[in-house]
Amino acid sequence: MLEQLEPSTVWTHFEALNAVPRASKKEERVIQFMLDFGHGLGLSTVKDAVGNVIIRKPATAGMEGRQTVVLQSHLDMVHQKNNDTVFDFDNQGIQMWIDGDWLRADGTTLGADNGIGVAAIMGLLSAMDIAHPALEALFTIDEETGMTGAKGLQGGLLSGSILLNLDTEEDTEIDIGCAGGVDVTARLSYETSLVSEKAMLYQLQVKGLQGGHSGMEIHKGLGNANKILTRLLYKLTLQGARLSNIDGGGLRNAIPREAAALLAFEDIDEQGVFSVFDKEVAALKAEFATVDAGLQISLLKIAAAPVTLLPTAVQEKLLKALYAAPNGVYRMSADFADLVETSNNIARVEVKDGAIVIKCLTRSSVESSKWDLATALRSCFELMGAEVSFSGDYPGWTPNPHSAILEVLKSTYTSLFAEEPEVVACHAGLECGILGTNYPGMDMISFGPTILGAHSPQERVSISSVQKFWKFLLQILQQIPASK
Repeated sequence: MLEQLEPSTVWTHFEALNAVPRASKKEERVIQFMLDFGHGLGLSTVKDAVGNVIIRKPATAGMEGRQTVVLQSHLDMVHQKNNDTVFDFDNQGIQMWIDGDWLRADGTTLGADNGIGVAAIMGLLSAMDIAHPALEALFTIDEETGMTGAKGLQGGLLSGSILLNLDTEEDTEIDIGCAGGVDVTARLSYETSLVSEKAMLYQLQVKGLQGGHSGMEIHKGLGNANKILTRLLYKLTLQGARLSNIDGGGLRNAIPREAAALLAFEDIDEQGVFSVFDKEVAALKAEFATVDAGLQISLLKIAAAPVTLLPTAVQEKLLKALYAAPNGVYRMSADFADLVETSNNIARVEVKDGAIVIKCLTRSSVESSKWDLATALRSCFELMGAEVSFSGDYPGWTPNPHSAILEVLKSTYTSLFAEEPEVVACHAGLECGILGTNYPGMDMISFGPTILGAHSPQERVSISSVQKFWKFLLQILQQIPASK
């Protein structure tokens, strides 16, 4: 389907890549796909101890004296779909369609994050007519759920002195820094009780939100389905509702789009309850009319069933903790204009069968601020009696405004596009900070095409931006400095 698009080599490789299931921590097939690709080209191809794939290609004629360049992208993608989309991520390839200048997927994430970067590197490795210095292609695993590939990459495997990370999602930007992160998880067990035979059951559902990348899009004020659901539950429990279960959100790095809860009422004043409910729904829709106009909220009566309930004391503490827990932007950077410094995403709330699990991803470009917010969350959830753990900690990438490769990219961009690029640090978690721990002397930079809605079924990539990105990448390789 993508053969008609330019640059054809990038789109052809992206289509082949997207036929391979590649969820984080389930990368066995895509690792083998990349090994077969490298070996098929007759290039030096290895898999390291944790599953990263490294493919080396010698310099083309006349470029042997240039510095070796590491081209880096991650193999895994976020698997998210709409609830009404029937799709098996473990066995199906992504279904794509062209919408004007945008390439989209059919009700699922597209995998442009970071599949376009992977496909561009594949295009360079397979090319016979592109001049370039010696290349080391580094395809990391598990970037989206822990960056364990970057963490596990041993020092000494790479010889390159320059690293081009192809994981930035605005084609006018050159990234020189990023946020670090830590997972915050709260767990609490409780004794259940059976619902009364007289009780009436209602399903509360929040859906229709955009969702998106919990780093790159956290500043947009998009609705978080878990927070919206909590607000409604708080109001309804004041009207006598008892909570049975909650199923909200999904992956830590995706802003929750959907959440649902099962409620029980005894001796319900239905008119009074729906009066409160309708008033709150109207307020929420007005608040999100600009940024999340698709918000849908429903409260529907369902058939009676033998469900279990939370104790009223646990229910109250849970909802108060979720209500109070910080979500979204926590602090803006004092050093970079319009940059989020610290944020939190209440990504997953699961309440059922006597167990409560709350999962958050806290990000910051300042380590002390990251731990300040993580401790605030710990304090909030411990007040409800939960056990709180931290995991998956990874460092940020400290900006180097005096980087030599930055000067190359700035001058190349200006020459090609007759405007200056935006030199930024981003709030997403790029792997550069982690890779720099084992390769401290490597000069690193990040750039890429325009991708919107990453980590959600609204993910899309601009076709013309990929053309711009490819042109930029090829010209950068022409400008790589001589070896020192």
